[in-house]
Amino acid sequence: MCVTCGCSEDGESKVTNLATGEVEQQHHHHHNHEHTHTHTLPDGTVVTHTHNHNTHAEASEIHAKMHGTTISLEQEILTKNNLLAAQNRGWFKGRNILALNLMSSPGSGKTTLLTRTIHDLQPKLSISVIEGDQETTNDAKKIQETGCKVVQINTGTGCHLDASMIERGLQQLNPPLNSVVMIENVGNLVCPALFDLGEQAKVVILSVTEGEDKPIKYPHMFRASQVMILTKIDLLPYVQFNVQKCIEYARQVNPEIEIFQVSSTTGAGLDIWYAWLSQKVGGLQALVT
Repeated sequence: MCVTCGCSEDGESKVTNLATGEVEQQHHHHHNHEHTHTHTLPDGTVVTHTHNHNTHAEASEIHAKMHGTTISLEQEILTKNNLLAAQNRGWFKGRNILALNLMSSPGSGKTTLLTRTIHDLQPKLSISVIEGDQETTNDAKKIQETGCKVVQINTGTGCHLDASMIERGLQQLNPPLNSVVMIENVGNLVCPALFDLGEQAKVVILSVTEGEDKPIKYPHMFRASQVMILTKIDLLPYVQFNVQKCIEYARQVNPEIEIFQVSSTTGAGLDIWYAWLSQKVGGLQALVT
């Protein structure tokens, strides 16, 4: 059990290279045993109860809570992750690679925005993708259809990507110098915000079908992000969504956040998103002519 966010670490995570079919699995072996004991009380009553010997991780969590050290265990997890994230960041910097961490709830349109971005910018910029989901390679296959290099990371029961998963994914992906790596995180508006992956910027994606109050309901996600992309604006005539109120909420929790309003279907607003990418790429060929 992850002390930081509560997601299960049982099972395994795996990295799949769709180009080669190579699969790398990382196993987490945890053991759970129950033992039943029977006791006879002085009055002759027979009592049967079960002792559950928790997994090592669960036992550590329980022990930590009992002794008031949950916070230090959480810090230990994040510190280890941050050290690996710093290594990833150095790896990206040494290769002049712009890495972006795309985060959202499920169904916000991350993959659709990503495939449209790759399609529009492919002649001008090399983009590679690390795709994160609990199970399936469905989204990675959609990315692969664009001709883009992609690896799939399946987290099993985990609810977010972490720096060690990105390190393993990069070994399979091997993105070229002077390029962009888009990391599509697991759909979740809580845990992904806690984990630095070594990216240059976090980008939170919110669709108009989700409700304008998401920034104040999940403030840490929007506070941690440098950019908010409001997607599916072509649906605004058909849904109840107050764009101005959403923007006010986002700036309430993060006054510095940059906000783009786009439709991946019609292409509305994408030029501003592409211009931001162009500015971040810096010395690379301009994306917008």
